[in-house]
Amino acid sequence: MKIRIEKSLAPKRSSQIIVPILATVLSLFFCALFFVATGRDPLDVYSAMFGGALGSGYGVSETLVKTIPLALCGLGVAIAFRMQLWNIGAEGQFYMGAVAATWVPLHFPDLPAFVMLPAMMVAGAIGGGLWGLLAGWLKAKWLVSELISTLMMNYIAILWANYLVYGAWKDPNGHNFPLSAPFPKAALLPTFGDTRVHFGIVFVVILAVILYFIFKKSKWGYKTMVIGSNATAARYIGIDIKKQILLVMFISGAIAGFAGMVEVSGIVGKLQPGISPGYGYTAIIVAWLGRLHPAAIIVVAFLFAIIQVGGFMIQTMGIPSATATMLQGAILFFVVGSEILTNYELKIADKEETKHE
Repeated sequence: MKIRIEKSLAPKRSSQIIVPILATVLSLFFCALFFVATGRDPLDVYSAMFGGALGSGYGVSETLVKTIPLALCGLGVAIAFRMQLWNIGAEGQFYMGAVAATWVPLHFPDLPAFVMLPAMMVAGAIGGGLWGLLAGWLKAKWLVSELISTLMMNYIAILWANYLVYGAWKDPNGHNFPLSAPFPKAALLPTFGDTRVHFGIVFVVILAVILYFIFKKSKWGYKTMVIGSNATAARYIGIDIKKQILLVMFISGAIAGFAGMVEVSGIVGKLQPGISPGYGYTAIIVAWLGRLHPAAIIVVAFLFAIIQVGGFMIQTMGIPSATATMLQGAILFFVVGSEILTNYELKIADKEETKHE
């Protein structure tokens, strides 16, 4: 008898749902060991974390606020990941979108809202899209690894935004703080009631629905799937892979750039350093754990938003907010490690089969 591990040709749908859930639960137990080692009761920590994020109207609203950029960036990188393009640059594309969107109210402050907001949306999408397209062009033209180029371009985009708020776009009435001038009211996204939850949440749902139908029903969605599964076969049937690389990287960056516009317009109301606490990086985990499915990405984004908001809440217990980052990393580690349980299966060969081998 011989036991071997083989890649499953048709992973069970139930396993793809149940295994990540179990892996997430195991990651909570794993992090609990660190709490015990530091003299903390894990139940108290998790109760404070999840209770703070979901136990009040304010907590829920702040969780939804964090969900919006995470979901938008996650949907953006998912488009590239479907084609096996490792766009690690959503953070930089987010910043470039925020910068491009900020340019509109700073230079045309008197525009009415029905012109201002669409102009900012287009500018934000173009800013992020062109930043992604540049990395795509390097990939298509000279086979430059998009993983390296997009990662390095993040730092350029972040520092470019800092350069502007410390220099040319610095508010002369801002008491020497590195901030742009506040946006006019026409440049701010509407909010729901007295909360900070803004209209961006509607864009998340609309975009997820659109991408679902594109992935499942459109010819272009099929092309990206074929290229991601087997680039050689895609080339053989006549798909222009270079063209698709450029298009996918532009769209992926455009959605991340749109997220940047939504953040500066819906929450910040100005351009400032650190407008993103790492949304673009966390979105990579969100898209991966959501298995590139639009609806699942929103669910995972909400889960990670709970962890982020809860991380700030537990600071009242004397626990650093970095605990949230540790928990996010543990979830990724366990879920990725559990992939072997869904994509591979044990095969037991008897003596006769072993002889024929």
